Amino acid sequence: QVRLVESGGGLVQAGGSLRLSCAASGRTFSSYAMGWFRQAPGKEREFVAARGWSGGSTYYADSVKGRFTISRDNAKSTMYLQINNLKPEDTAVYYCAANTGRRPVLSTTPGGYDYWGQGTQVTVSS
Repeated sequence: QVRLVESGGGLVQAGGSLRLSCAASGRTFSSYAMGWFRQAPGKEREFVAARGWSGGSTYYADSVKGRFTISRDNAKSTMYLQINNLKPEDTAVYYCAANTGRRPVLSTTPGGYDYWGQGTQVTVSS
């Protein structure tokens, strides 16, 4: 069982920044494809960003492109989501997800991932 734990959420004023973390168990973290999704009350889970296994590509939703950045530290088995210029519409629970399959390719759909964290709340005030 792979465990994913998100942290770094909080209450931030519009225009501010947050850095979300996703700590993963497992010694093969560098081979995982990783993704971030978010879900606001009453809305469907929405793709945010994804990164393929080490050396792979990245992809961002149009709504966050230029403001959100994925990075990963394989030595710490941790993925980060840097969020800049936060907007009220960014308010949601943010979920970290992993695909632990053999040489996984990034996916923009929840079905492309086999492990999920419990989420971290991001609230942006105007």
